[in-house]
Amino acid sequence: MNLTKLTTAAFCAALTTLLAQLAIPLPFSPVPFTGQLIGVLLTAALLGPRNGLLSVSAYLLLGAAGVPVFSLARGGMAILSGPTGGYLWGFLPAVLIAGLLIKKQEGNSVLRYTFSLLPAVMAVYCCGALQLGLLMQFSISQVILVGIAPFIIFDLIKIFIVAFFSIEIKKSLRRNGLAHLIEN
Repeated sequence: MNLTKLTTAAFCAALTTLLAQLAIPLPFSPVPFTGQLIGVLLTAALLGPRNGLLSVSAYLLLGAAGVPVFSLARGGMAILSGPTGGYLWGFLPAVLIAGLLIKKQEGNSVLRYTFSLLPAVMAVYCCGALQLGLLMQFSISQVILVGIAPFIIFDLIKIFIVAFFSIEIKKSLRRNGLAHLIEN
């Protein structure tokens, strides 16, 4: 990997960190609303599966080391092993899934990108719900009520935002001779 790709991956990890700070705690759930999913999905759309995985891994490693990169300026293994940690671990399969699906498709359309990002969000939900349910000893219906249902509408909006902006960012990078910054 060259320095340019490494720098772009680091930038995406930093962007995810910034977006994670856009967080609203919910009184009925240990899972807050955050913007970090936008960062993860944008990373996948722009960097592809390999470099996207590098960026998200760096983000998670920084957080595991105690750097306050997670929502509400938190970090440490306690977050990754706690009730909301599964959502963070879910970013790894999400970036792979979205990166592979976007790379595989022909053409750039918001609809195609949207359908490529949906399975990635489902991977985050599955990982998050599993850890949340196990640690909090919630039933499946409780996990759905506090860990998935409140987020669906907002995550669909995030998917659309990422689909639109990632296409526009790619167009802009290509127009300005900077397409080498992204993988696909």
